[in-house]
Amino acid sequence: MAEMTVELVAVERRLWSGKAKYVIAQTTEGEIGILPGHEPVLGQLVEGGVVMITTVDGEHVGAAVHGGFLSVTADSVSVLAESAELGEEVDVAAAKAALSQGDEDERARAGARLRAAGQSA
Repeated sequence: MAEMTVELVAVERRLWSGKAKYVIAQTTEGEIGILPGHEPVLGQLVEGGVVMITTVDGEHVGAAVHGGFLSVTADSVSVLAESAELGEEVDVAAAKAALSQGDEDERARAGARLRAAGQSA
């Protein structure tokens, strides 16, 4: 089975690293899916985006990502975010409340947090 090394890092901490078979990220150019052996690419992540990782064990790791970059080589993916939060860490009730309050950026972040947690926004 083909695999690649993935690192998901925010300014304040490393959120996840390991072996994966698939990564999906939202960039300013659109959504990108990455498999092992992908051509090298550098992309800018969108504010209020989501990164989804499928591990070699078939587990799914989701993260709400706010700005940063995605760097892809043939055998690795690095997600370098300004800020990020794993889906399992999301306070769903607070994110749902934030959807109806705050400015546009705050609502976008809340929507991303809900999508990363597997909830509909």
